Amino acid sequence: MADSSKNIHVIDSHTAGEPTRVVIDGIPDFGVGTMAEAREQFGKHCDWLRTSLLSEPRGFEAMVGALLLDSKDPECEAGVIFFNNKGVLKGCLHGTMGLVKTLEHMGRITHGVHSIETPVGIVKAELLQDGSVQVANVPSHRYLSDVEIELQDYGAIRGDIAWGGNWFYLIEGFGPEVKYSNVVELSRFSIEVMHKLEKSGLTGEDGSKVDHVEIFGPPSDSAIADSKNFVMCPGGEYDRSPCGTGTSAKLACLHDSGKLKEGETWRQAGIL
Repeated sequence: MADSSKNIHVIDSHTAGEPTRVVIDGIPDFGVGTMAEAREQFGKHCDWLRTSLLSEPRGFEAMVGALLLDSKDPECEAGVIFFNNKGVLKGCLHGTMGLVKTLEHMGRITHGVHSIETPVGIVKAELLQDGSVQVANVPSHRYLSDVEIELQDYGAIRGDIAWGGNWFYLIEGFGPEVKYSNVVELSRFSIEVMHKLEKSGLTGEDGSKVDHVEIFGPPSDSAIADSKNFVMCPGGEYDRSPCGTGTSAKLACLHDSGKLKEGETWRQAGIL
């Protein structure tokens, strides 16, 4: 599929500091129906495009890419495949928000609710009059609770495995303090956790790799947030935003534990 002479057109955005590079033109024709099928084809045949767009000098390690595609679902106004420095992603809510603002910038949508087909299902995104975006994610759930692993420097730690559009291992009360000055140590710790999960054969419910680690601590200001998190993404770079799919996984765990009722609000601050 590679064509070294083809021009690729992109529009960059950021959501709470986390970048999204939306590819709007020059995308190969996958010739398939669903975004899940398109994601599989992209992962198999288009790694050249992923690395060309996100590797230096054009990109950098923390950038997330989004292929803007047409959806064959009449309910949806667009389809999207997300990818990062490691490979293809299953879902990405900060990227969905960036995509919606990009579609607005292109004049394709205006205020209201819009359905976006992703590889893991349909996400409904509302573009509000004030320019902000809110999303209704795919259903999220906790798969396993209090899963214990042993780390060389930290001993036994416990966390939940949950789905929020990606598979997460969620940790609270273990590891480095969640603050920006600890980013290097938080990164090292969470990558070690990810490797230990894989080595231990711990996976998501469908057998997929648990490729995100999320660590929670108290917020810097309880008046504006209920929690502060650090999220390690596949590829070894942390999420600059509070992570939409990770927050969805957290909400599922809180609800499953009886700590969050339907209709209650949970405010998640990111590491920045």
